[in-house]
Amino acid sequence: MVMARRILGFVFLFLMVFALMQCARRGTPSGGDKDITPPVLIKAEPANGSLNFKSKTIKLYFDEYIKLKDVQKQLIISPPLKNQPEITPQGSASKYIEIKIKDTLKENTTYTFNFGQSVEDNNEGNPSSFLNYVFSTGDYLDSLSITGVVNDAFNKEVDNFVTVMLYKVDSTYTDSTIYKQPPLYVTNTLDSTNIFSLNNLKAGKYALFALKDEGNNYMYNQNIDKIGFLGYTISIPTDSIFALDLFKEIPDFTASVPSYAAKNKIIFGYQGEGNTIEIERVTPLPDSVKTTISKELEKDTLNYWISPFKADSLIFRVINSSQKTIDTFTVKSRKLPLDSLKISAAPNKNISLENPFWVSANIPIKQVDTSKIKIVNKDTIAIPVKATLDSIKNRLNFDFVVPAEDTYSVTLLPSTITDFFGGVNDTIMYRLSSVDPLEHSVLNVTLSGAVTYPAIVQIVNESDKIVRELFAPNPQLFIFKNLKPNKYRIRVIADVNGNKEWDTGSYLKGKFPEKVSYSPNLIELRANWEEKYDFEIIK
Repeated sequence: MVMARRILGFVFLFLMVFALMQCARRGTPSGGDKDITPPVLIKAEPANGSLNFKSKTIKLYFDEYIKLKDVQKQLIISPPLKNQPEITPQGSASKYIEIKIKDTLKENTTYTFNFGQSVEDNNEGNPSSFLNYVFSTGDYLDSLSITGVVNDAFNKEVDNFVTVMLYKVDSTYTDSTIYKQPPLYVTNTLDSTNIFSLNNLKAGKYALFALKDEGNNYMYNQNIDKIGFLGYTISIPTDSIFALDLFKEIPDFTASVPSYAAKNKIIFGYQGEGNTIEIERVTPLPDSVKTTISKELEKDTLNYWISPFKADSLIFRVINSSQKTIDTFTVKSRKLPLDSLKISAAPNKNISLENPFWVSANIPIKQVDTSKIKIVNKDTIAIPVKATLDSIKNRLNFDFVVPAEDTYSVTLLPSTITDFFGGVNDTIMYRLSSVDPLEHSVLNVTLSGAVTYPAIVQIVNESDKIVRELFAPNPQLFIFKNLKPNKYRIRVIADVNGNKEWDTGSYLKGKFPEKVSYSPNLIELRANWEEKYDFEIIK
């Protein structure tokens, strides 16, 4: 009996010690499943959907602690308010939002507050994606709506946060209204989709626009904003789904103030169409002073080259005959060094018919002595190559017709190139090699469906950078040789006017951009590979 009690005592003591050890042991508690539920609006003061609204303060209460994220960017109020409301609290967690309205609201008008994804739960950041607050200052809520999509007229992907606007077409509406005042209704595509919906609308006739509103003022600024428009008035109610194509207009012509960029170069910048610009010098110059004008490639800039001479300032007139504008400028001299001759070459030193070799100069080329160009192959055998001057690009083009798997040395001896001021080059040598077709690909493209000719067919990489392009006035097979193994997409431009470039639109002229189509999928090319691709253009 005594022995049994001792055994029970030892067992009891052991269990006590074990229990104490378990209590003292640290552990990580299980937190359960991750919270993926967005906050829920449980009450609003005044109530959501209120009529005859007169309050200056709105309070929205939620079922959990929330935080605001980018609310100034995400919140869309329709019709727009002149003054942004004060929204609190920001920067701290709360179970409510307070909105203080600073405007005088319009009579008999339905207002919507679309919060986008700005309201998140405090712990996991789950957004309340469909949070809207609606009220009317009249006796009823407007309930009509329209939907649609926004695309980019040139790029495959459209911008985020595109504003979609409705203007009421009445006796006060004109084509210039969009430049001067905000719309009656507004929404935004936010950052997740190109689909839009305008809700709580009143029946009537409207003009519909899309705007990449860089100025954030609900009005069109031609210099910075992209625009999309329909070109016709819509009537609400409607079952139509609308598509708007965003494009950047060529801005109205404006000449920038010219200035010396070097002792022998004055730059004349401009915005808009500059093909008919003339620079007229008013200040007389000595006969010994030489001048010429060149266009800066891929920039809206003209370079006025001038022999250095002493003068405090020069007076010029910038004339754009097509725009019927004349601007007069005084250019003051500055202490600057001379621009001296610099020669650059094509970045790709693997040459083929598709990737020709060229050299260019920073100062207009006056003369080329081709007898001073020496080209030899890997066996040091002289190779006859024709070199021609492209005065528009200020470039010397080399017409290589060469066999594969060969290398070349191109030497420009001193004074091969003479620039406008008489400067000449020193000895320059370039190492070139031929493209090996076995390491490259061939892509054969045929177009079908709603094709418009003339057409420009471009091969672009995954970043939409042009790798190759062909122009065709009529249907043909488009053959692209010597493409590097990579993933590509096809872009087709309906070149309506046949000028071999994409033309944008003009809102006031009612002109839409030329249509651009992208192949729906990427084409993967491998080395020593020939691919055939039929691209069906959708109307």
